[in-house]
Amino acid sequence: MQIRNLYEPFEVEYLETCECPVMAHKHNFFELVYIIDGTGTQCINKNNWPYGPEKLFLLMPQDCHSFKIEKSTRFFFIRFNDVYIKEQSKEWINKLEFIFQNHNRLPGCILKNKADKPLVKSLIEALIREYVNQYPYQRELTQQIVNTLLTIVARNITFTTPEITKNTESKDLSMLSYIHKNIYTPELLRAEEMAAHFNISPTYVSEYFKKLTGESMQQYIMNYKLKLVETRLQYSDMRMNEIAFELNFTDESHLTRTFKKYKGMSPSEFRKNKAALVSG
Repeated sequence: MQIRNLYEPFEVEYLETCECPVMAHKHNFFELVYIIDGTGTQCINKNNWPYGPEKLFLLMPQDCHSFKIEKSTRFFFIRFNDVYIKEQSKEWINKLEFIFQNHNRLPGCILKNKADKPLVKSLIEALIREYVNQYPYQRELTQQIVNTLLTIVARNITFTTPEITKNTESKDLSMLSYIHKNIYTPELLRAEEMAAHFNISPTYVSEYFKKLTGESMQQYIMNYKLKLVETRLQYSDMRMNEIAFELNFTDESHLTRTFKKYKGMSPSEFRKNKAALVSG
């Protein structure tokens, strides 16, 4: 299977093809695929999704995908890698982190909010104009538009995550969302705080959570924190002590011991391994 690489932080590509099929391939970068017009099927990790005009797909590194084209299709591709991510601000990295951790909740087209479709269409049209005309400051403007598109992606993921309410019928995913939202504020993740928020007994919180997820609340919180550590190690240049501070580990040594206990390697080893995969 062909593996494609990206040799600059980000790029865009406009493509029209009637070739069928576009063969299965993987790549070592992130990709947004926008369908301008045409119809067919996109296969992502052996799952088939019909595509048509104004569909937007998000592909992660190592996703396997291909296209079966039924009607001549115009695609617009937006690709970016970890170098692009590392160039962004801390607030922007947090937004991308949210996308990476939750993208699997959006199978197929990522645009779940109908009101965003004309906005995305106008942004893609602007990107095509920049791509074709190559005006001065084209790259800088393109990057700003790409960031706006990623913000829309994050918003659409938010729309599929249930809001935090005290409605007993919606506690399940809401409780998980509450943990994700407050992972940087450990005092809000105490059983007493969560019990008050969801209007249930403090003595029942742990039992309810175990029934919901099959693991204890503290175990789930730790696993989620370690997943965030992995994201920062792979997609940012943050130092170990900065990651430890942000995710409320006692210090760098505490982070290293915990990570090694659960992952079987130190954070620095994990980072080196991921860097080697990308460069290889």
